[in-house]
Amino acid sequence: MNMSNNPDDKLALITGATGGIGKSIVKRLCEDGFSPIIVARSTERLTKFALDLKAEYPHLDIISEICDISICSDVKKLFKRIQAQGIKISVLVNGVGISGGGITSEISDEIWLNVINTNLNGMFYVTRELLRLEMMPPGGRIINIASTGGKQGVIHGSPYCASKHGMVGFTKALGLELARNSSGITVNAVCPGFVETDMAERVREHYAAIWDVKVEEARRRIEERIPIGRYITVEEVAAMVSYLSSPLASGVTAQALNVCGGLGNY
Repeated sequence: MNMSNNPDDKLALITGATGGIGKSIVKRLCEDGFSPIIVARSTERLTKFALDLKAEYPHLDIISEICDISICSDVKKLFKRIQAQGIKISVLVNGVGISGGGITSEISDEIWLNVINTNLNGMFYVTRELLRLEMMPPGGRIINIASTGGKQGVIHGSPYCASKHGMVGFTKALGLELARNSSGITVNAVCPGFVETDMAERVREHYAAIWDVKVEEARRRIEERIPIGRYITVEEVAAMVSYLSSPLASGVTAQALNVCGGLGNY
């Protein structure tokens, strides 16, 4: 697909674009006037989502790219394809995220490495390549979708928490680094709490099995932990991304901002 080379174009690259939170972020950025480059590793889901976006936002250019961001060589190939079109990326949203956990002594190498490689290493590969190739203009935005699990422990979620803590630390370090180079590029993390998505449903099933209760009871226990008493919506997470992508957020960097209904307060 061809994208305009106009330097004034607003382009946003979103990884994990076909997930529940990812889709909502893509649509919100489209509403904000960004043409999206949507990245995922499922061809079928990505193709369908791209077609839906073209129908809903015919005035925007839509690029869809298959990439497994947990594989460094795949990320390099992705950026070579994008670079060949001579475009700059105004906003990068590192939105890929998978769950994974269990009783720590029973966690397999495969589960641990899959979570770390996808959530943490993948974010690093994508961000490093963007910066290495100088594909973000001054005033650009890097936004990492972390979690309140990146600030506090989640029982039976050690791989997930380790990956999200790493994302938060990376965000703060890179934000400070880029703040010193006069590029105006900001780096922030959005930390959702419990968000109603397909992943949330799988997490409830996971906890129900560990607690030996029905899924409905697992949901009740989780909602009881949230001060506002409900799951966060994907639209509420996307609204924070929209703000951080805007000129109004030019003074916000190296931060990890919660969208969690009070679940975490630091």
